[in-house]
Amino acid sequence: MKVVPAILAETFNDFLLRIGQAERFTNYVQIDVMDGRFVPTRSFSPEKINGRRTSLSFEIHLMVKDPSVFMAQIDSPRLAKVLYHFESEVNHLEFIRQMEERGIKTGLAIKPETQVSTFREIVPHVETLMFLTVDPCCYGHPFKPEVLKKIEEAKNTFPEKRISVDGGVSLDKLKTFMDLGVDYVCVGSRIFLEGNPEGNYRRFIQRVRELGAH
Repeated sequence: MKVVPAILAETFNDFLLRIGQAERFTNYVQIDVMDGRFVPTRSFSPEKINGRRTSLSFEIHLMVKDPSVFMAQIDSPRLAKVLYHFESEVNHLEFIRQMEERGIKTGLAIKPETQVSTFREIVPHVETLMFLTVDPCCYGHPFKPEVLKKIEEAKNTFPEKRISVDGGVSLDKLKTFMDLGVDYVCVGSRIFLEGNPEGNYRRFIQRVRELGAH
């Protein structure tokens, strides 16, 4: 199981700070983009991502009502994947096709209350299913354990798909996610908001290694 640092920043300065921190200890991050409509919080303008030269490859988690509009503003050679919300206002197959034409992988981001049965028909067309175990928007929202059953259901129903978890990921929950067969976890506040980000990241990596050795 991999650990992906998740960068959520309302201001461009915060984004630059966290990108700079992440460049010291990883080669891949998730960047959250918010529009203030799909979620209450708004991030910096997405086109600013284009101008930040970085050694990091990254995926984008779009917490936006219209993913197509936002992706039209983002053009970076380091962008590997876009995770957009099943609950957003989008023509799923058309959006996925647009991303494929740009060489960008796609994944479905799934809010805690959404049932697996509702997005079953879209799953064959995406690479990843990302389950939010907190309400999307901000760092530090409470963990929702009921999502664990949905992760288990998805893993059993779509065994060929990559499964990720975003939100509420702590050191003591890593074993639970690993036992469920999660491929990667996205960790935000527990890396970037508590003490030293590099040290925090390495503690997560070490714990995953310990669990994998058992």
